[in-house]
Amino acid sequence: MSFSKWIGAAIGWSLGGPIGAILGMALGSVVDGFSNGSIKVDTQNPYARRSQTKSGDFEVSLLILSSIVIKADGKQDQRELDFVRQQFVGMYGKERANHAFKLFKGINKQDIPTRQVCLQIRQMMDHPSRLQLLHFLFGIAKADGIVLESEVSSIQTIANYLGISHADFESIKAMFYNSSDNAYKILEITKEATVAEIKAAYRKMAKKYHPDKVVHLGKEHQQGAEEKFRQVQAAYEQLQKERGF
Repeated sequence: MSFSKWIGAAIGWSLGGPIGAILGMALGSVVDGFSNGSIKVDTQNPYARRSQTKSGDFEVSLLILSSIVIKADGKQDQRELDFVRQQFVGMYGKERANHAFKLFKGINKQDIPTRQVCLQIRQMMDHPSRLQLLHFLFGIAKADGIVLESEVSSIQTIANYLGISHADFESIKAMFYNSSDNAYKILEITKEATVAEIKAAYRKMAKKYHPDKVVHLGKEHQQGAEEKFRQVQAAYEQLQKERGF
C-alpha cells in the first residue's frame, strides 16, 4: 500500500481545520499524489460532526498530541519515542506504524497550536475516545520511568481543552502512579466514601471505561481500553480487602 493510499484510507475529518493544516505541512513531498488531487478532502463541510470517531482520525490525533507531550519537558527522550512506535506497531502492525511515523516526523518538527487542535478534537471526537487519548498520553509520559510535572501540566492543559473533567483526569492520572489513595482516585471518590458509595462508584467507572465504549475505533484500540477497565477492577478489589466487604 502506498503512503498516499494509506493517508486517504486512514484520515477523515482530521483533514479539516488546524489539524488539516498540520497534516498538510507534515505530508509535504512524502505523499505521492497529495498535490495532484488523489487524496480528497471534504471541503464542503470539514467540521461535520461524526456520530462516532473513526480509527484514522483517532490515529492522527494521537500523533499530534503525542508530539506535544514528548516535547513538554524541553527534550525528546528516545524511550518516549520508542513507546509511541511500539504502541503503534502493536495496534496497527509494522507497515501501518511505519507510515504513521513518516507523518510523525513531519508533525514533530512543527510548533503545534495546542488549544486549536484540542478544540477541533473535542468538537469531532466522542467522550470515550477522548478518555482513551488521555490514557495513551500518560503512557507516553511514563515511558521513561517517571512522569515529570512539565508533562503532567501539558496533559492537564490538553485534557482541559478536550473537555475532560478534573475527576476523569485525576482518575486516569492515578493509573500511572503508586500512592495510598490511588484506588479512591481511580474510582473518583474520597477516602471518606461509604461501602455503598464505593460499590456505586465501581459500577459507574466500570461502565465509563468498558472496552465496548471504544469498539468503534477498531480492535487495535481495545488493549488500551481493557487496561483502564482492569485498573478500575483492581482499585475496587483493593478497597474490598482494605474495608473488608
